[in-house]
Amino acid sequence: MIQLLTSAQIREADAYTIAHEPIASIDLMERASKAFVGWFVNHFPDKKQAIAVYCGTGNNGGDGLAIARMLDEHQYKKVSVKIARFSDKSSDDFNVNLKRIQQTSIALSEIGKNEEFPLEESEVIIDALLGSGLNKPLEGDYKRLINHLNDLEKTVVAVDVPTGFFTDDETSPDAVVLKTDLVISFQAPKINFLLPESAPYINCWEVVNIGLNEKFICSLNSPYQAIEEKDVRRMLKARHRFSNKGTYGHALIIAGQPETMGAALLSAGASVYAGAGLTTACVPKSGLTALNSYMPEIMAIVREGVAVPKIDWDKFNAIAIGPGLGKDATALAVLTEVLTDYKSPIVIDADALNLLSGHKKMLHDIPKNSVLTPHVKEFDRLFGEHKNWWQRIQTGRAKAKEHDFYILLKNDYTLVITPQGKVYFNTTSNPAMASGGMGDVLTGIIAALLAQQYTSEEACIIGAYIHGKAGDELALPNRLNVVLPGQVAARLPLTMAKLLT
Repeated sequence: MIQLLTSAQIREADAYTIAHEPIASIDLMERASKAFVGWFVNHFPDKKQAIAVYCGTGNNGGDGLAIARMLDEHQYKKVSVKIARFSDKSSDDFNVNLKRIQQTSIALSEIGKNEEFPLEESEVIIDALLGSGLNKPLEGDYKRLINHLNDLEKTVVAVDVPTGFFTDDETSPDAVVLKTDLVISFQAPKINFLLPESAPYINCWEVVNIGLNEKFICSLNSPYQAIEEKDVRRMLKARHRFSNKGTYGHALIIAGQPETMGAALLSAGASVYAGAGLTTACVPKSGLTALNSYMPEIMAIVREGVAVPKIDWDKFNAIAIGPGLGKDATALAVLTEVLTDYKSPIVIDADALNLLSGHKKMLHDIPKNSVLTPHVKEFDRLFGEHKNWWQRIQTGRAKAKEHDFYILLKNDYTLVITPQGKVYFNTTSNPAMASGGMGDVLTGIIAALLAQQYTSEEACIIGAYIHGKAGDELALPNRLNVVLPGQVAARLPLTMAKLLT
């Protein structure tokens, strides 16, 4: 897992590395700047392109001064530096790097308080104005400067964090933030990079390792972590000889209405492709022909009329309920019976979540270690309206702990929130997967993994990862603009096989 740190923890990691490597802070700054430049020169190879480095007077500005000096050493011909001198304060490392750059031929100028901003003819702007320690919205001269730079519509590359952007905590919808084409961030992505509020300000980001002490970073025990491929490789279990369909469990998918059988088919099909030994779909009688035509490997329990079918719950190792189920009295009765009679973890999605939002007392009946898979609107219907994603994360942590269940909150970087307060960010998937039915596939995957005796936490982490990975393998190499849910489901066996090699 990649440890995702708050700004306070980043400062702790810097201080620990300086004290225990040991390394002087100015040398750590030099190392970070070198890492930035190493990435930059490989992706901006035109050395005749004009580059303006905007620096504050703190350590982020010190990084910028060092970066400008190194670009000059790499034979970039048109590097200039503009220092925003909006305060009488400056950091020691900034002052050291200022003296160093004054010994070069790099054009250097300052912007004072309330001054008019100079004409900017450079094609690329490197933003080193403010770093990760920002704890209040921009105001005054910094706000004025960022609005000015945004109006220029230049190519902008930020050092570590865009100026005005909070690395954690709540982001105001009217915040003034420098809009960047690229952020080259130090050591690990910042938490808010992975939330939708970053979209207006960050087109893409890359991380460069600056050698902070990894043991210490792990000891901080951040609740926020990003999933890596090696984590999923470690969790996935290969199939062995002398196993059989009973070895891999029996999943029941309770889903579908006559008008929404597609959701049931996608979810049950995904369960089959994700490796459940047996999959049964509980569907309306009118959907039986569609089910048999779609995938004969899926067995059926038929729902007919308003009666709840008699089901031997003990036959099933995992149950998923909700995709296309509807919100009528029969759907509510089925959900109530499941919550009453089935005591193992359940995957609750779609219409089952909407039923819970109208009958919140039923949240207390959900079996321990169950998995709720809401998208943002379903989440807010369940737990109240939220102004931003940071608030949703904190609510999710509280609710997961209160009810002892897992919340898989769908997003570009889908969140797995545990009863222990951990938040795992999934790092696979792509915009081509944004189509109806994709969540139904994810529900079937998680049910299949639970049936195969993965823990709920493993099922969430693996499920989200292989779901997105299958979509990536389909979309990215072929530059597809749209990938269909059924294609993702069918891709799963190959995706999982690659992860097991």
